[in-house]
Amino acid sequence: MTTDRSARLLGGLLLAAGAAHFAVPKPFDAIVPRGLPGAPRTWTRASGLAELAVGAAVLHPRGRRVGALAAAGLFTAVFPANVQMAYDWRHRPAPLRAAAFARLPLQAPLILWALRVSRH
Repeated sequence: MTTDRSARLLGGLLLAAGAAHFAVPKPFDAIVPRGLPGAPRTWTRASGLAELAVGAAVLHPRGRRVGALAAAGLFTAVFPANVQMAYDWRHRPAPLRAAAFARLPLQAPLILWALRVSRH
């Protein structure tokens, strides 16, 4: 895959995820770690805005390097929400539980993808 195509896909993924935070916020609210101060919806909106901004930066050639590094940081920062989801879903039916736990190791390839885009 070309570097430009990889960057476009990464940027598109981030834009779609950011938009989803506003279109259907309840699932995101539910996985905000309880230890964070403030309302979960505030964190949902903030993370959605961050994904939109980072996605736009990745798509812009001049902002790509910084945007991709920010994406790696963002993917790292949202890992606790994925842990919260896995914990909260530990008693759900097996397919949902499996999906929640499968998200945990998927963060690593996302981080590596963003770092790869940042280098090219």
